[in-house]
Amino acid sequence: MTLTEKAKILRQYIEKAAQSLADDDALQSVELFAAWSGDGVQYAKDDRVRYEGKLYKVLLEHVSQPAWTPTDSPSLFAKVLIPVAGEIPEWEQPDSTNAYKKGDRVRYNGKVYESLIDNNVWSPDGYPAGWQLIEE
Repeated sequence: MTLTEKAKILRQYIEKAAQSLADDDALQSVELFAAWSGDGVQYAKDDRVRYEGKLYKVLLEHVSQPAWTPTDSPSLFAKVLIPVAGEIPEWEQPDSTNAYKKGDRVRYNGKVYESLIDNNVWSPDGYPAGWQLIEE
């Protein structure tokens, strides 16, 4: 067996093992997850895939098709909005599949806010009671 063949086999084991990581660990190791493919791959609910450097969770079991990318198919995939634990990303409009959790921090209009509630789909100015200003 060549080194390349061995590496391909090991990569499959790594990608399979990565599925069992807790979300916090998964967010810190996006590179361990299989890249999304539109080539007829069978995806199970709650599988996680890497697409354009970001982590997505599969919402519905399906067989992939080229046009059903994670960014073009919100009914099939939810982007993980806090991509790296400890980093504070810009606020993005979530939906019911990827809402912010209590304790998540975001930058919004140049300020840092922390979510005070789970399932937070509102902006800091859209629902101020759901956010605490941390840093101006």
